[in-house]
Amino acid sequence: MPEPATAKNSITLRFLAAPTDVGYSGTVDAGTVLEWIDKAAYACAVGWSKSYCVTAYVGNIHFADPVLVGDMVEVESTIIYTGRSSMHIQATVSSGDPKGGGATMRSRCLVIFVAVGKDGKSIPVEPWIPRTEEEKEQEQLAIKRLDIRADIEKAMSRQVYTDAGTAPRTVLRFLAAPSDVNWGGKVHGGTVMKWIDEAAYVCASRYCGKDVVAVFSGGVRFYRPLLIGNVVEVEARLVYTGNKGMHVSVHVRSGDPKTGELELTTYCLTVMVARDETGTAVPIPPWHPVSNEDRELEQHVREIIRIRSRIPGNRLPSHLRGSANAD
Repeated sequence: MPEPATAKNSITLRFLAAPTDVGYSGTVDAGTVLEWIDKAAYACAVGWSKSYCVTAYVGNIHFADPVLVGDMVEVESTIIYTGRSSMHIQATVSSGDPKGGGATMRSRCLVIFVAVGKDGKSIPVEPWIPRTEEEKEQEQLAIKRLDIRADIEKAMSRQVYTDAGTAPRTVLRFLAAPSDVNWGGKVHGGTVMKWIDEAAYVCASRYCGKDVVAVFSGGVRFYRPLLIGNVVEVEARLVYTGNKGMHVSVHVRSGDPKTGELELTTYCLTVMVARDETGTAVPIPPWHPVSNEDRELEQHVREIIRIRSRIPGNRLPSHLRGSANAD
């Protein structure tokens, strides 16, 4: 049996939340937290594989209490399962007053990175062997999620998003800048997730007329790399509302500006809520489907909610899901 490799299957980044990290809500926004998660998980994946790695998936992120400016932040990333070339990493974000009092967990999610060689193709990684009961439990949870993600992918592949939809939508367009580059010369996955959060914010806040924040991101899927200099299109569309939650589907497309042809690079379904001056989530007006495409997408979201409810401890609160019939 090989020696335990616990010294290199986990990494923790520590830093202070800066004033420049503040979002529109006055606290650190979800997009910045996602950037932190992606960076810490990347460091963990590269340390394990000894090769360049790309983000394949960031899943089911619940945003609990916000991170405040000046907080001491800890982002811990730990490998809990490996496939042939993939590393499943549990990322936990905690923060607290640097003067003392301990850190509080703010969010936790699963991140999957894939090791790639110089030709951009996936390469094998050393298998992670769990030793403790807790490690074995985490590995089994990661394995259970494989089938659930496959079911979600099948459900997603059946959906279309066209101009036949009447739901509120927001489209942001810009060029991927050199400052967005990662260590492999492409756009950083964390940067893409920040764009997703910004587009969802604009779409949801326009719909309800209030300041909004993300409380849940139901899986960020990366299909292909996004290159520096590409034209980027981030389309956010409201697809379903609960009593307080607005489910926003976000597609990121990119392509060479010389051709104008855009390909899907990233997809995410995120839940936004409106909050009052005290930070309490408040009811929002319900959105009612109009076209056949609207109704199909609403049913699609309900199906995704049902599938995700199979993940232990991952059930959305009822006021975010909508009516009991949604289950």
